[in-house]
Parts: sequence; structure tokens; C-alpha cells
Amino acid sequence: MNRKATISKKLIKRILGFILTIFILSVGVFYIARLAPGDPLQSYYGDAVESMTTAELDAARVRLGLDGPIYLQYSKWISNVLQGDFGLSLKYKTPALEVVSPLIGNTLLLGGTAYILVFVLATLLALFCARNEDTLVDRIICKVGTAAYYIPPFWLGVVLVLIFSINLQWLPSSGAYDIGKSGDILNRIQHMILPLVVMILSHLWYYAYMIRNKLLDEIRKDYVLLAKSKGCNKDEIVFKHCFRNVAPTIVSIMAISIPHVLSGTYIAESVFNYPGIGALAVVSAKYHDYNLLMLVVLITGILVVSTSMIAQSINEVIDPRMKLKEVPTCRIIESSSS
Repeated sequence: MNRKATISKKLIKRILGFILTIFILSVGVFYIARLAPGDPLQSYYGDAVESMTTAELDAARVRLGLDGPIYLQYSKWISNVLQGDFGLSLKYKTPALEVVSPLIGNTLLLGGTAYILVFVLATLLALFCARNEDTLVDRIICKVGTAAYYIPPFWLGVVLVLIFSINLQWLPSSGAYDIGKSGDILNRIQHMILPLVVMILSHLWYYAYMIRNKLLDEIRKDYVLLAKSKGCNKDEIVFKHCFRNVAPTIVSIMAISIPHVLSGTYIAESVFNYPGIGALAVVSAKYHDYNLLMLVVLITGILVVSTSMIAQSINEVIDPRMKLKEVPTCRIIESSSS
């Protein structure tokens, strides 16, 4: 009974923390967005704003919920959100939810594919480097990986577009698919290749270096020396014993990495004009489309906070002593001396 009460208390505490975090996030973004220079009416009415009288401008602000002090605007907005009304998109002149809904799938497809590929490749790369520790190939991979990690994604994306889209004309430079080919899987894959390359190169060594170091720590433990004395070869030790013991840590790293990979997805969407909620966030901020921006922020915040809570729960299941803040972080700079 006490255990159930403890679990219930912890669950309630986390739910309240989740709600409080999303509330603070919404308040902060709401206020900052409205303090930014620019007139949101320009997004809705375009150049017609210049010919509108003061009375017409005031009436338009009242109609769009842009009148009154900011705290009253927020009160109206949060009240409508609790009733399932996320407001009207000023730029697209349709309900914000209708604008966002078709794009969520694109972001999940791109981000989910990148997430899987990053950790599969990072694990394989880490195993290879650990197996060949301190050899020439290991040192080269460490230095090249460090250099690749520090390449700005925006710059890398532009270079890839220049090479593969403009010069070679092998791959499309933007979009999620060609017009009329939304159901063509091969066409979608072609449009995802360049964004995926940018995301993988931006994240691969970050996680491969962490996994590599955990494997090397495991290799230096006493039981490995005992296994070597019994005649076990290096491949069996690394791939069978060490990797099995490090696997829970890899799961933990994967769990807490979702926000990191999500941010990389948003950057890739912006660079390649990929129709997802990341690119939509940039557009909504640019055009002062407050309702659309707030909906994108809410979706992102809910995803990041919920996955962080799930990651913490996974960590505690794997090792009750493990806390989220204690998960090792990658010191990429150290790899230059490897």
C-alpha cells in the first residue's frame, strides 16, 4: 500500500510539474512574441493595412483578439485553448490547428527516421572504434568526427544543395515530395536524403563518442581481464560482453536525446524548406502569426517535456540511483586528443 501511495504521489508530482512547465513556456513565448517589433495585422491584411483608418485598425485588433493589455490577451487565449480553440492563423486565414495538423506527420517521419539512423550508425561506429582503440583508423575517425560535429548545419545544407541539387541535379533541394506525388514513397525518400544527411552528420559523432567512451570504460574492467585470461578473443569480449553491459546506458542516452534530435529536425526543415512544424515555426515568427506560433510551441513543448519525463523514468528503471542530470554528456573537444 505504501509503495502504491509513493508511486501515485510521484506520478501526481510529475503531472503537476509537466503542467507548470508548459504553462510557464506558454506565458514566456506569448509575452516575448508580442513585444517583438512588427504589426501582426500586416500578416492578415497585407498592404491594405496602409489604407485603413485608425478606427478600422482598432476594430480589426478587437476582432482578432489583439486589443487590450498583454495579460488580458493571454487570458482570452488560454481560455480558448482549454476549450479546444487555438485561434485563427493570421497568415493563412484558417484555424491554426488545420494548418499544423497536416505537417506533424512530415516532421515525425523525418525526425523519427533520423533518430533511428543516428543511433544505429552511432552504435556501430562506437563498436568499431572501441574494437580498434588507439589505432590509426580510430584516431582518424575521432578527428574527422569532431570536425564534422562542428560544421554548422545551415552551411552544410547549403553546400549539399549546391553540389547535389544544382550542379549534379541528383536530388531535390526542397519540399517533402513533388506535386501530385504525396503517396510516392520513393519520391518522399529522395526529398528526405539531404535533410537526413545533414541531421546525421550533425548528431552522429556526438552520440558515437559517448557510446565509444562507455565501451572503453567497460573494456578496462576486471572481468574483461579475466575473460582474456580464459582465452576469449577481442571480438567476443567487445560485442558480446561489453556491449551487453553498456546497452542500458545506450537506451538511457537515446531516451534523453529526443529533444536534441528534434531541434536538429527543425533546423533541417528550415534549410531545405521541408514542410514540417519546424519550418512552420520560423514562418509564424517571421509574420507575427501569434496563434500559429503558440500552437507550434505548445506541440514542441509537450513533446520535449513528456519525452524528458519518460527518459527520467527509463533511467530510474535501469538504475534507481541514476538521475537525468547525471547522464554523461559528450565532451567532444576531448576527442581531438584521442
